[in-house]
Amino acid sequence: MSFLTEIQRRRTFGIISHPDAGKTTLTEKLLLFGGAIQEAGAVKNNKIKKGATSDFMEIERQRGISVSTSVLAFNYQEKKINILDTPGHKDFAEDTFRTLTAVDSVIVVIDVAKGVEEQTEKLVAVCRMRKIPIIIFINKMDREGKDAFDLMDEVEQKLGLTVTPLSFPIGMGYDFQGIYNLWEKNINLFSGDNRKNIEETIAFSDVQNPELEKIIGQKPADTLREELELIDEVYPKFDRQDYLDGKLQPVFFGSALNNFGVRELLDCFVAIAPSPRPKESETRLVDPTEEKMTGFVFKIHANMDPKHRDRLAFIKIVSGTFERNKPYYHVRQKKNLKFSSPNAFFAEKKEIVDISYPGDIVGLHDTGNFKIGDTLTEGEIMSFKGIPSFSPEHFRYINNADPMKAKQLDKGIDQLMDEGVAQLFTLEMNNRKIIGTVGALQYEVIQYRLEHEYGAKCTYENFPVHKACWVKPDDAKNNEFKEFKRIKQKFLAHDKYGQLVFLADSDFTIQMTQNKYPSVKLFFTSEFD
Repeated sequence: MSFLTEIQRRRTFGIISHPDAGKTTLTEKLLLFGGAIQEAGAVKNNKIKKGATSDFMEIERQRGISVSTSVLAFNYQEKKINILDTPGHKDFAEDTFRTLTAVDSVIVVIDVAKGVEEQTEKLVAVCRMRKIPIIIFINKMDREGKDAFDLMDEVEQKLGLTVTPLSFPIGMGYDFQGIYNLWEKNINLFSGDNRKNIEETIAFSDVQNPELEKIIGQKPADTLREELELIDEVYPKFDRQDYLDGKLQPVFFGSALNNFGVRELLDCFVAIAPSPRPKESETRLVDPTEEKMTGFVFKIHANMDPKHRDRLAFIKIVSGTFERNKPYYHVRQKKNLKFSSPNAFFAEKKEIVDISYPGDIVGLHDTGNFKIGDTLTEGEIMSFKGIPSFSPEHFRYINNADPMKAKQLDKGIDQLMDEGVAQLFTLEMNNRKIIGTVGALQYEVIQYRLEHEYGAKCTYENFPVHKACWVKPDDAKNNEFKEFKRIKQKFLAHDKYGQLVFLADSDFTIQMTQNKYPSVKLFFTSEFD
């Protein structure tokens, strides 16, 4: 196949939602349709030992939540699909924000009973900011929930989107009978028996067909006809360009757990979703069809296999082809590196690939060369924008609980921070280490992983800080900056990259500091020009 054909058959997308809306279950079912797995593991049910294919860290299995982004790939209808399944839990939002820099489109999963939840709002705001095309999947239709029209109104109002349904439910909860597929004009009937892998589809080119009553009953048939008329009058016609530009969002209904409405979603997704898109770098816009390879690291995962101390850097290929054993230029380190075993993913299975195309995610074994945001090229000096660190909301001193294992602890902290699990700040005054996280649950994850992966034990102490502000003075030599450093020395630290950070104890302190030292600029993300 030609290079251009390979690019056009790629679909790289993320699945995002509030925790518990059924994101990991949907991922499993998509894999099932792609023939990539034979049976889907129930995500929450601990009785089933299988476990979901995408949750591969022990702590995720115990808690039934996804804490790290997993990468899954499969082929479907001659398209190569790359899914990034993201953590929904807000304590791991930073990982999700970074993942959104590597996707070309997203599917947002919404729970029919709970509607739009807080985490969904934040994530969709990031997608809108980056103009990422969005498809909405309203899940759990086999349970009682909100009315379909009310839900679509809620999506429009809370998320600021313009929606148009491409499938529509026939009944809900106890009365749920199936899905009318507006995209293909056919009806998919629900048997409630999820042992059947793929449900029967009955084609109806005309909803007025009297056969409809025989199948679903008089009242549901009348209701469906009325609702379809209403959709026709109220919602805009689907326009692919509007969807690609982020101006229109198609909506699908279904039940991922019962494997219902998922095929409609996947078939339509494959037809309309964008192939890899151009990406903005600090110097220019990079087009996927360019011959020379460019790519960036959006995630680092330590110890994918606890038996081998390995770290994998996940790279999104933006342009050109990435070839095994070919040297590429590491822009930040100014040196060439080559990779003898680049990995492609299928859930927990990894395979070595000789060539990867734009849109693909490649895992590179890393001995400590990579940090999040690093760029690889064929010599061009450039870096991709939009992978900042955010100001943490929780801060704790980290102490070594086993003096014999100081080395292991340092190494563990170092690697977990490279992975972007949390941020490390070292106080200027006494070099004590402080860990800042977006959510409190991360402290448990860090403690657990330090012990199980590095054999190191740690304890925490509270550190009363409200926010970390990155400091950038107009002039590092002026007296105002020197005065700021002298007065605030107790609260100054350096982040992992050596950038100066002011640890403020309240919003009031930040306000006062900015008023008192106007030439010292404070930022809440680490990426500033």
